[in-house]
Amino acid sequence: MPHLSRHTAPALALALLFGGLPLAHAAQPASAAPAPAVAKDKAPLPLDELRTFAEVLDRVKAAYVEPLDDKTLLENAIKGMLSNLDPHSAYLEPEDFQELQESTSGEFGGLGIEVGIEDGFVKVVSPIDDTPASKAGIQPGDLIIKIDGQPTKGMSMMDAVDKMRGKAGQKIQLTIVRDGGKPFDLDLTRAVIKVKSVKSQLLENGYGYLRITQFQVATGEEVGKALAKLKKDNGGKRLQGLVLDLRNNPGGVLQAAVEVADHFLTKGLIVYTKGRIANSELRFSADPADASEHVPLVVLINGGSASASEIVAGALQDQKRGILMGTDSFGKGSVQTVLPLSNDRALKLTTALYYTPNGRSIQAQGIVPDVEVARAKITREQDGEIYKEADLAGHLGNGNGGADKPSSKKSKAEPRPQDDDYQLGQALNLLKGLNVTRNN
Repeated sequence: MPHLSRHTAPALALALLFGGLPLAHAAQPASAAPAPAVAKDKAPLPLDELRTFAEVLDRVKAAYVEPLDDKTLLENAIKGMLSNLDPHSAYLEPEDFQELQESTSGEFGGLGIEVGIEDGFVKVVSPIDDTPASKAGIQPGDLIIKIDGQPTKGMSMMDAVDKMRGKAGQKIQLTIVRDGGKPFDLDLTRAVIKVKSVKSQLLENGYGYLRITQFQVATGEEVGKALAKLKKDNGGKRLQGLVLDLRNNPGGVLQAAVEVADHFLTKGLIVYTKGRIANSELRFSADPADASEHVPLVVLINGGSASASEIVAGALQDQKRGILMGTDSFGKGSVQTVLPLSNDRALKLTTALYYTPNGRSIQAQGIVPDVEVARAKITREQDGEIYKEADLAGHLGNGNGGADKPSSKKSKAEPRPQDDDYQLGQALNLLKGLNVTRNN
């Protein structure tokens, strides 16, 4: 487990979150936080502003065209207070709070989209693998301008999430704008989203592939098991190279990100956080164990790689443990704490920023890869009949000896992930190149 600073132990009670608010919540911590410590010297109450608030409340209640009760007006005031902070802070009503707590299991209802707000519109941070959103072709950066025909301009993120939520089997139409083009409609069917956070396989003999779709409570443990299985599948031999795929990973639980990074690091800082309250000061360092056996590593990131993904990528980049490849990451470098309130409600409040080992804040800037490789469509030459010199009648033999090599019809190989994924193919080629240079 990571070594923590002296402030870390009490702070582990905090529910520290990463990522934007998903359609039905991204992975979040299992427990919520107690109220954080507050500064002893409180500022005096702003009496003039409180009088104004009470006057506005009274005027609205008395003069608005429809009758309103105090409970509705006060809850709306709270929502207004939170909506004018950053996009990741929110007031959670009982249903939202319950779903947030359940989402750490990796199973929830919805479409499987991580969303945020940009210029008043709902923006896709990333779709989650194997969900209705990813199967429909939704991409990071897409703007959702309508939900079932209702414009999202000016809609709060919580309201947009509520409208896109629903029971499995229910249909929904999203109107999308992509790269400033013309709007188009996508018809989706809501489903129970069961997210498997870790996937792995051998790309070729000696070269492994490890994909993390989200950072859930058990992701660190699952990565350890996946690394062991990759070695077993490789005949018990140490891998020659590994691709760690964090593309379109919207983030999740802080502790899981630390544990994943720790599988690849043997010393040094992984991440630290800084905020105004004492409990927000955290430092996480690596322990000497190395589940990855220091295998050559390429980490894939893109614009859908957010928060916890950026923690892992930033730590591995700063510690020079792996080469980052792809495109700039999303740039969410803030930490959210869940603060339970009475009546089964809670605040999800941004309480800190996190920093990479070299002191970089990723907020609104993101991680820049070491090798930029944009997504590309792969086209192949059609297999046809190809003749070689050795096929020709009366051809000369090789003067240095050895058997002739005529053309042969190859049996159709099983499809591999790198065959249709340009960035992954480039990562594999880079690993092979690193091994060639090391061996020479």
